[in-house]
Amino acid sequence: MGNSIYDSEVIYKYLSFLKFEGHFRRLVLRHIVSILLSVFMAGYKGKTVQMSENSEKCRTTVAHFLNHGQWDDDLLEQILRREVIRRIYDESERTGEPIFCIVDDTISSKTKPSPQAKHPIQDAYFHQSHLKKKQDYGHQAVGVMLSCNGLVLNYAIVMYDKSQSKIQIVCDIAEELPIAPVPSFFLCDCWYSCTKVMDAFLLKGFYTIGALKTNRIIFPADVRQNISRFARFILKTDPNVNLVTVGKRQYYVYRYEGRLNDLENAVVLISYPKGAFGIPGALRSFICTDCSLSTSQILNNYLKRWTIEVFFRQAKQSLALDKYQIRSSKGIRRFWLLMSVAHYICCMASGKECSFERGYEVIQKQLLTERITYIYNCGAARVALDSVLALVA
Repeated sequence: MGNSIYDSEVIYKYLSFLKFEGHFRRLVLRHIVSILLSVFMAGYKGKTVQMSENSEKCRTTVAHFLNHGQWDDDLLEQILRREVIRRIYDESERTGEPIFCIVDDTISSKTKPSPQAKHPIQDAYFHQSHLKKKQDYGHQAVGVMLSCNGLVLNYAIVMYDKSQSKIQIVCDIAEELPIAPVPSFFLCDCWYSCTKVMDAFLLKGFYTIGALKTNRIIFPADVRQNISRFARFILKTDPNVNLVTVGKRQYYVYRYEGRLNDLENAVVLISYPKGAFGIPGALRSFICTDCSLSTSQILNNYLKRWTIEVFFRQAKQSLALDKYQIRSSKGIRRFWLLMSVAHYICCMASGKECSFERGYEVIQKQLLTERITYIYNCGAARVALDSVLALVA
């Protein structure tokens, strides 16, 4: 590409590695680069005006590129997903470690528009927020992470627009994954711990470890009852109760193995924090479809689900997941997709650490060095100051 303050060899290096240059026109690549450049600038909030500040094009042109531009975002998504699968599955084959497919959802909160608004934001609805404990207006994103041996990458972020259920979205994700090279695990919260999802992942070699609602039916001693009712009669002295260390905390855990209302056999763990045994509000339950795992292995594997919560926090703090001001659903989906590209670049830039935070700092410093070098070279070549200033006018 031509030399310009709006170019970046660093960004192009990663786009070339993903083979974007063989699939997208130069103009499309320049737009993608300008948007990715803005991600790493101080005060980034996902606004098209910020993207235009790192582009030779005006804000209206950048907005048109996201909302109406004639480029194949489905192809870009396929390329990114294939690359994430390649890296994670290769790591699993190399080390023999299991793959963890982690699913959860989050809400990008927005202000509910006035009924008189002529161009309201598309596909925004009220969703139940577990964090705020109330209905929250905005876009709900279903996130999917793939992890193996410390390597954690964002595989997909899908908008829940009520055209299909979140359960079906996750089943579609399971269907497109290759069969895991070693026995692996699907990690989820209680919303996704249903038979349909478990079966879909089991076909691809993933057992399920997930949170479980305490109203689920189990059959201890062939007696049908829900978990919360059964938990009232559990004693610390029960031979099925063990004190288990998970991370830095300890829990009293009752292990049930047997039939559920919709499963022939699974492990259900009924747990209380060590200092809150028997308190109904502290009750938590978990399910695992791999009955060969110990109680400690199940809970410590479930702990790896936290990585998707970290991803959502990073996406909101650094990648503007909850700050963008784009009205069309197509533009928002494209924005999320380019956000995923930025996350991938950061993880790859951090080397063996695969740390988003570290990679973000590395890319920021490299881009700053590029810009200073470009301006220095302009001075060395005796380029007139007015010509240099014109670049950022």
